[in-house]
Amino acid sequence: MRIVHFEKGGVPGIGADDGSGWHGLMASERGFPGTLPELIAQRADLLRTGTALLRKHAIDLNTVQILPPVPKPPKILCVGLNYDDHLEESGLKKPVYPEIFARFATSLIAHGEPIRVPSESSALDYEAELAVVIGRGGRRIDRDKALDHVAGYSLFNDATIRDFQLRTPQWTMGKNFDGTGAFGPWLVTPDALPPGGYGLHIQGRLNGQVMQDSSIDKLIFSVPALIEMISVAISLEPGDVIITGTPGGVGAARKPPVYMRPGDVFEAEIERLGVLSNPIQRESQEDVTR
Repeated sequence: MRIVHFEKGGVPGIGADDGSGWHGLMASERGFPGTLPELIAQRADLLRTGTALLRKHAIDLNTVQILPPVPKPPKILCVGLNYDDHLEESGLKKPVYPEIFARFATSLIAHGEPIRVPSESSALDYEAELAVVIGRGGRRIDRDKALDHVAGYSLFNDATIRDFQLRTPQWTMGKNFDGTGAFGPWLVTPDALPPGGYGLHIQGRLNGQVMQDSSIDKLIFSVPALIEMISVAISLEPGDVIITGTPGGVGAARKPPVYMRPGDVFEAEIERLGVLSNPIQRESQEDVTR
């Protein structure tokens, strides 16, 4: 089941699709179950909610504004260097413990929204990734029970300002420019995918050219392992998002480097999840002053 969070004319809506087309409700309509972020926070049964939405009226996603599945997650926990081929191109050794860093909600944008190139840098890189949304919180979660805590999966482009990232050993600045964290287009419930997304094909394309091509089973730290290891220290909450890492082929590792420029389009695709597509544009004065 795919579940989408959207709005139209400022009114939130929710839709579901099991392969037969999108159906759903607006918040102004009778029977509206709540927005997707609200349902996740309430630990609702999303598959049951989606099944009920399939009986509602059709939704044309071309006529609404798609929003990130969770626009303001309690936490966004990202994993660096989690594919062997990305490690190799980075010239680093295989880690024994995941490289965890944080993103903030102010960096998030939705499917179709422009990823913004800031005036301070032109080293805007792409990173296609699997996103995991937590549905049931906990601390010290056992690996064999970790997937019971997942509400669903989505796609992420962890677009990175490389020169800012590499100014210090901590990556916070380069990973958190406004308008660089593309998230969506929708949430896919776990029943529709292999456990932890294992074996799914992941690809990143810049202007239609394949730049990244791998499989989720090549993660060094799998989804259950990440949930277990992160929750040793950090209590996971409903709505938290874990961004699992990117495969090799990033722009900074190419010779010469290939960065995203205004006018480009980047697509992140994961088998059975869909395509997250975003144009690239220069950050405007309005973006800076708002």
